[in-house]
Amino acid sequence: MLPLLQSNVMLRTIILGYGNPDRQDDGAAWHILRKLADHLGRKFPECCEFEFAPSGENPDLLFMLQLIPEAAETISLYDRVCFVDVHTGSIPSELQQVMIEPVMHRSPLTHHMTPDTLLALTQQVYNRSPQAILISIRGYEFGFDQSLSEATGSLVEEAVNRIVKWLQEI
Repeated sequence: MLPLLQSNVMLRTIILGYGNPDRQDDGAAWHILRKLADHLGRKFPECCEFEFAPSGENPDLLFMLQLIPEAAETISLYDRVCFVDVHTGSIPSELQQVMIEPVMHRSPLTHHMTPDTLLALTQQVYNRSPQAILISIRGYEFGFDQSLSEATGSLVEEAVNRIVKWLQEI
C-alpha cells in the first residue's frame, strides 16, 4: 500500500461500509470491503452475518448494519473517513463519489443517520472533523439473499478502484 503522508505524518484513515448483507444489494458495502481487504492483503471475516471492529491497521476497515451515533467516537480517531453505501436510483450515476461535510439532519425515522449527520455529531461531541467522502453504488435488487444482483456486482471492482485511488491521494 502506498503511504498516506501529509507533512511526514501518516493520515489515519477508516473505510466504513454499511448496509444489510441479508438484503441482496443493500449489502454491497460488505462485498466492497471484502474485495478491498483482498487488494490490501488483509484477512476479512468469512461470514457477513457479523459486524467487525477496526483492527488498528491503516487504512482501517469497519462494517456496520447502519450508521449509529456511537460511531462518532470511532471516526473521531481518524483523519479521513470513506463511507461506503448503496443507493436505490435517486442518484443519476451508478457509482458516485462525493465529498461529505458535517451537516446535522433531523430524521423522522428513529433508525436513520446519514454520513454528514454522523460527521456533524463527531464535530460537536469530539471537536474533530475528519475529511470525508461517500462512495455509493446503485442497488437494483433487495430480496432476502446475501448475493448481489449482477448489475450491482459489476460495480464492486470500480468502487474498490475509486477507494484505492482516494487512499493514494494526499
